[in-house]
Amino acid sequence: MSDKVALVTGGAGFIGSHIVDRLVDDGWRVAVIDNLSSGRTEYVNPQAELHEIDICDEGLGEVIRKISPDRVFHLSAQISVSVSTREPLLDARINVFGMLNLLEALRSLETHRAAALPGFVFASTGGAIYGEPERNPVSEEVFPRPESPYAAAKLSCEGYLSVYRAAYGLNSTILRLGNIYGPRQDPHGEAGVIAIFTRAMLGGDPVKIFGDGEDGRDYVYVSDAVRAFMIAADRGGSGPYNIGTGTVTTVNHLARELTMLTEWRGQPEYLPPREGDIHKISLNAERAGRDLGWAPSVDFVDGLVKTVEFFRDQT
Repeated sequence: MSDKVALVTGGAGFIGSHIVDRLVDDGWRVAVIDNLSSGRTEYVNPQAELHEIDICDEGLGEVIRKISPDRVFHLSAQISVSVSTREPLLDARINVFGMLNLLEALRSLETHRAAALPGFVFASTGGAIYGEPERNPVSEEVFPRPESPYAAAKLSCEGYLSVYRAAYGLNSTILRLGNIYGPRQDPHGEAGVIAIFTRAMLGGDPVKIFGDGEDGRDYVYVSDAVRAFMIAADRGGSGPYNIGTGTVTTVNHLARELTMLTEWRGQPEYLPPREGDIHKISLNAERAGRDLGWAPSVDFVDGLVKTVEFFRDQT
């Protein structure tokens, strides 16, 4: 076991818990910060230390000093575009103020230890930050045009990380993630369409599609996303780096694939489009390939099979 400590905020959640598992497997001591509003204790690796606290809490600094991390993976967030559209203040409080509270807690470490500020990897959004693209796949050279409070908050966080890098020496890396899917994704919220569809189909429940079903996203299997976080932490570099496959998969296509895999016998119910949703987007990840040596490795259908197997075991 390493003497060094990795901190994962949101480490009881979907992507965060997979990162915790990988860090434990790699021999790190791991601390998790999660308020368990959507995360689940059973997803936290038993070898990790769980601190049940909100990143907006004024007592966060004391917890950070106790952990004294050497590496930080920041995944705690409000992740729903539609929730951000309904409640932009809530979204900003969690996604902007929460990260600033964490950054200030980390900055206070300099007065309590001689070591430099820890390396910091931030989970931004590639699926929302660019707005509706003129063409796909989208590279990082395209100027961000947020069309939802969620995307605007993530872009704001990227700006703050740039400031903290220049002013305080925080070695941060920004990953603009595609739509990550796989085991442990929450099937009960408004984000995570693959988990939502899979759980509904396995339970013989109705499936709702917003719009005509021709909206499309770039889906990345969770193990590929975790690998991107690990490489980014090791190699550094500010980014931003798109983490995607470059392929648009429509909701209709996704529903057809899952219908076959789950043997669901229903028909989707089509509802009006949701405010703030992008029509179609995929991500050009050539910069991540060039600078980080990262590329997706899990075939989309293979990832769906693993996801369906996980949720089938949960029923």
